[in-house]
Amino acid sequence: MKFDLTGKTAIVTGGGSGIGRAISEALSEQGARVHILEMNKESATTTVNEIKNRGFLADAHGCDVSKQQQVQDTIEKIAKEGTIDILVNNAGIAHVGNVENTKEEDLDRLYNVNVKGVYNGIHCVMPFMKDSGGVIINMASIASSVGLNDRFAYSMSKGAVLTMTYSVAKDYLQYGIRCNSISPARVHTPFVDGFIAKNYPGKEAEAFEKLSKTQPIGRMGKTEEIGNLAVYLCSNEAAFITGTDFPIDGGFIKLNGN
Repeated sequence: MKFDLTGKTAIVTGGGSGIGRAISEALSEQGARVHILEMNKESATTTVNEIKNRGFLADAHGCDVSKQQQVQDTIEKIAKEGTIDILVNNAGIAHVGNVENTKEEDLDRLYNVNVKGVYNGIHCVMPFMKDSGGVIINMASIASSVGLNDRFAYSMSKGAVLTMTYSVAKDYLQYGIRCNSISPARVHTPFVDGFIAKNYPGKEAEAFEKLSKTQPIGRMGKTEEIGNLAVYLCSNEAAFITGTDFPIDGGFIKLNGN
């Protein structure tokens, strides 16, 4: 079977909902045992139970990725069971605002989760992964590569994720560790539905259609499409790929305005 991950151990941060959930499900379907790290352990447990009900392997861990000691303790616990083969740094938060109306506490909050959280995951897993090789995927964004209106703090944080990816890929080639990033455009998740409901009450359908058309392909991405890309990058079929960002954006980066 292509893209076979049987016997692999994977860690997915923020894997209880949205894109992280789809990645967790996709990895488990290919045979990996998936450990979901979530600040909200209840959402992780819900996803884990659904994965188990379908006959696959998964575990839930309560963990705040912005707290290095929590990440360290969780990863050490997982490592006692065997190798850690895959790390997907997916946990992240959003913010709307330009540089003038972004408060200092907003910037700190985005940094702590989106930047420090990715650093913590890589920093804590690396001593274990160096022994046997592995794959790291960081969830970046189209905001890492192009300017987006009113996304100052978010773009800052995702730009850091992109450059961390390049640095880690370069530094750990000798250990058989591959590091890549995925840069989605707008993906239909519960977060998007909540954003529309809050900001466009009574006009949800219109807002959904308008947001969908910001991608040249004419629709939002599906979470399972991100999950499928993650599976490929984690598999042996992608063994020649490292230090690369993968936009999955319906043509947003290259085709907008053309």
